[in-house]
Formats: sequence, C-alpha cells, structure tokens
Amino acid sequence: MNQEIIKLDTVEVYNKMFGLETLHPLVNVIDLSKATKFPTHFTINYGVYALFLKDTRCGEIRYGRQTYDYQDGTIVSFAPGQVAEMEIPDDIKPKAVGILFHPDLIKGTSLGQEIKSYTFFSYDSKEALHLSKEERNIILDCLKKIKMELVHPIDKLSKRLIARNIQLLLDYCMRFYNRQFITRTESNKDVLSKFENLLDDYFQSGMVQKEGLPSVKYFAERVFLSPNYFGDLIKKATGKTPHDYIQDKIIDTAKELLLGSQKTVSQIADELGFQYSQHFNRVFKKNVGISPNRYRKEEIIRP
Repeated sequence: MNQEIIKLDTVEVYNKMFGLETLHPLVNVIDLSKATKFPTHFTINYGVYALFLKDTRCGEIRYGRQTYDYQDGTIVSFAPGQVAEMEIPDDIKPKAVGILFHPDLIKGTSLGQEIKSYTFFSYDSKEALHLSKEERNIILDCLKKIKMELVHPIDKLSKRLIARNIQLLLDYCMRFYNRQFITRTESNKDVLSKFENLLDDYFQSGMVQKEGLPSVKYFAERVFLSPNYFGDLIKKATGKTPHDYIQDKIIDTAKELLLGSQKTVSQIADELGFQYSQHFNRVFKKNVGISPNRYRKEEIIRP
C-alpha cells in the first residue's frame, strides 16, 4: 500500500501533526517533549525549512533507500522540495528541539539573500552534524532567543530579529560542520582518493565519449554522498571544488592530446565529451589563456 505523503507547506501542518501550539504562522521553535500527538510512520514533502536537534533516539529517517538512526546530539535539516520518510517505534517518545520556518518569513532579509549558502540543508540524512556538549548548548541558546521573540508582542522589529537569530543559528551550524570536516580528516582523505581514482577512470575507460562530460553528482553518488556534502568536503580538504578538479582533468588531458597526437581540435573535443568544439575552445581558453590551436603551435616550437 502506498503511504500518503504529507505536504508540509505551512508551519501549522506540522504543529497539528504533533499537537503543538502555533505562536507565529511562518515560524515555530519545536519542542517534541511538549507534543500531545505522535504519528508513528509518515512521509513528508517539505515546503518549509526545518532543522532538528535530536536529544534521544528518535527513530529512523529515510531518503529513498538510505536510512539514519538518530542518536543524541545530532542535527538534521531539510529544505523545501525534499521528501523524507519518518518511522517512530511505538515504544519511543521522541525528544527533540528545532525550528521550522517558511520561505516567506525571510523574504526581504539578509537571510533570504544568503539562504542558499547554507548548503547543509541539502545534505543527506547520513551526513548529519554531530555536536559536542558545548556546541549543543550554543544551538539551544540560539533556539531560546528565537522563542523569546515568538512570545514577545509583534512589533516592527519582530521579523528582522527573528530572521537574524535564525541566521545566527545557521551560522553556528555552518561553523560546526566546518569543524566536523576537519575532525574527519582521515575519512575525508579516503573520499578524495576515491574521487581522484574515479575521475582518472572516467577518462581512461572512454566513458567520457559515451556519457559526455562528468558531473559532480556522478562522483558524489559513487562515494555515497549528496552532491552538496561531497562538494563542501572536497573544498574544505583541498581548497578546490569538485568542478575545479574535473576542469583540471579536462585541460590536462586536452594538452596531452594536443601535443601527443595529430588529432584535430574537433576530434579532441569529441573525445573529451564536448558536444560542440566551440564549447571546448571556450573552456580551454578560459583556463589556459589561449586557444587550443595556438597552444599547440606555441608548445611545438618552444625550445
């Protein structure tokens, strides 16, 4: 039997699911210890931003076939457009705090302009943020400040203060994720090594001619990470984005073909997965500073 998908397009929908009070139509600080209802198995299509700090084991969250069993002190977040299945065992009463806010809340604010920079909203469930005791207290303090604004009588500064405090919360999450990338150096190196091997294999095996230029998503899937988490991990570990790595590989391979073969620029462009040689010319010139033909001529006559 297909399970009904709950369209979570308002904060009120979530509040009704768990029997929580609605203090503001566009935002709520969640405390599941105060919930009066507990659905046990449901799928949500998020139309709001959500971020939860799990205080106890709260069951499983599933993206497709990937599951994560949340333990104490982890943060998981969702963005509009994401779909997640939640299963809460009958013998567990979830204890979690967090925040839900509608995109309309942050329109016209600095947070609205910068919300896409908080890439962790698009991380998979298995890429949760694990907090230290001190970090957990900071998150709780941020949520407390937001809650204070929600119970305060609305005035002309309410929206700005709520948005700024949410942004402070997200900035701390970004800082803690950066710390997590650093403390997982060894596992990050393993991902980087796999990425470099996959990239080499993609070009050497001829896949580039069959499938075209590789995407960041292609490599992220093969190391079992979301594209955003994979991209942030590689950038933190090396200072380069996966896109930079792919571009560098394309240029290095192009240079080898230009100097080590008699193939035309059009043939090389085709071999590297470019649909049009003009596109290859633009990419090469942008990265090298001169056209492929000029590079070939200058390098051949170079003493």
